[in-house]
Amino acid sequence: MTVTLLGATEIRRLAADLDVTPTKKLGQNFVVDANTVRKIVQAGAVEAGERVVEVGPGLGSLTLAILETGATVTAVEIDHRLAARLPQTAADHGVAADALTVVDADALRVTELPGAPTVLVANLPYNVSVPVLLHFMETFPNLQRGVVMVQAEVGERLAAPPGSKAYGAPSAKAAWYGPWRLAGTISRQVFWPVPNVDSVLVAFERAAEMRGGEDLRRATFRIVDAAFQQRRKMLRQALSGLFAGSSAEATAVLERAGVAPTARGEQLTIDDFVRIAHAQATSLES
Repeated sequence: MTVTLLGATEIRRLAADLDVTPTKKLGQNFVVDANTVRKIVQAGAVEAGERVVEVGPGLGSLTLAILETGATVTAVEIDHRLAARLPQTAADHGVAADALTVVDADALRVTELPGAPTVLVANLPYNVSVPVLLHFMETFPNLQRGVVMVQAEVGERLAAPPGSKAYGAPSAKAAWYGPWRLAGTISRQVFWPVPNVDSVLVAFERAAEMRGGEDLRRATFRIVDAAFQQRRKMLRQALSGLFAGSSAEATAVLERAGVAPTARGEQLTIDDFVRIAHAQATSLES
């Protein structure tokens, strides 16, 4: 049986049946255009036989587009009503029972995923998009690539290179896991309700080799947070708090890492931050 997609009329009917009023808090701007959900799936290069995790499936429009490819889906949904209804919606649209697994949970608290998915596809709301992405990249090393639809401001920050206006702590932390890039724009008119912000697609691939273990990641992220806590501040000042308030000690560590103490966090690559973390660890051991 061929998998069919949701249309705008059915989406509104489902919402009415479930007494779901789209809320800004949960970022519930439902995609009501079939071409758009197919565009997202194509940007993620989803293929038959792959296991995909989708965060926040909502009423299921993107879920069905993923399943249409022949992939299987683990869907993580925080809204109990939506999580309970999704399997029935999928069945009504030709999805085999074993192709969809629904996890009724807060994505930020999920630590296990059935099926060991390797691809992430999601439409994420502004307030949790970066935390969810970083949590999933940290918690599920099987995730090798993916595409997410986010507000343009978030997407531009995730994909921003060092030295650019949008570059910040989320950019550096995301880069720990591999490269991120903008992969397309999404019209406001394909959502219900229509949002007052633009959306983009961001694609990522996990690096072939890990930069280091969990201890190094945590140390690097602490340095990233300190470097961006006050933008346009020289690193010897910004990082002094990690060295008992001593800018002299911070300077020594930065010089050992081959990073100019007068540089600013906005100029550093993730590799620069990793070298500082290594140098800090050496300093603490000596």
